[in-house]
Amino acid sequence: MSEKIVKCLTDVGLSDKESHVYLAALEKGTAPVSKIADSAGYNRITTYTILEKLLGQGLVTLTNRSGVKHFTAISPEILGETVMQRAKNFKKNLPLLRSLAGGGATKPVVQFFDGLEGVKQAYRETLNSNTEILNYANSKNLREHWPEYDEEYVAERAKKKVFLRGLAPDDEPGVQVQEDNKKFFRNIHLLPQEQFWVENEINIFDDCVLITSFDPKVFALLIQSSAVAETQRQIFEMLWQQSGKT
Repeated sequence: MSEKIVKCLTDVGLSDKESHVYLAALEKGTAPVSKIADSAGYNRITTYTILEKLLGQGLVTLTNRSGVKHFTAISPEILGETVMQRAKNFKKNLPLLRSLAGGGATKPVVQFFDGLEGVKQAYRETLNSNTEILNYANSKNLREHWPEYDEEYVAERAKKKVFLRGLAPDDEPGVQVQEDNKKFFRNIHLLPQEQFWVENEINIFDDCVLITSFDPKVFALLIQSSAVAETQRQIFEMLWQQSGKT
């Protein structure tokens, strides 16, 4: 049995033994415990115990044929849908989980991400946002330090349908970014360079504010605080309205 396939299942939460038993059941179709045990390489008692766990998770079904229990693994497609639904439920409850971290919602959490790889990791946090992303950016500065930004981040954000509203300087890179608004699921407003010029990239989403610096040192700070995020949203909305393009 391919360890690559087993790892695929363990990556979504199954134990090693659960993965082997699920795959054995999938291979056998509808079968009694004894045949699934032979295919999985475990004894009958161990296999039955694991099948009961998988049954409880909805990953196998049970039928009774002439008094003998037969198990059937759900299809990989349904398994994939089940995993995605669990991820959606986790995402939905993420703000509640964050509020429990560290003893309560009143305590902000600050994370530091060092270097470009750390910045990329921080940006992946925004891809799970339940709200639109509000963004201050210097399009030229950002892409000079992260040349693959559009391919590695923007395309993925658009694919996940996480909408972004942003403010950027009215320069050539800013104009190019604005021209692709619809393509990349965003709305960028440009402000005169003499009035608006930011060195840092700031993203406001959910109850978080992500501040990224590229010069002279590349790093990111992720602040999880509903109060800080709400204040930053209000400031952003004032600037957005002043752009005259609402």
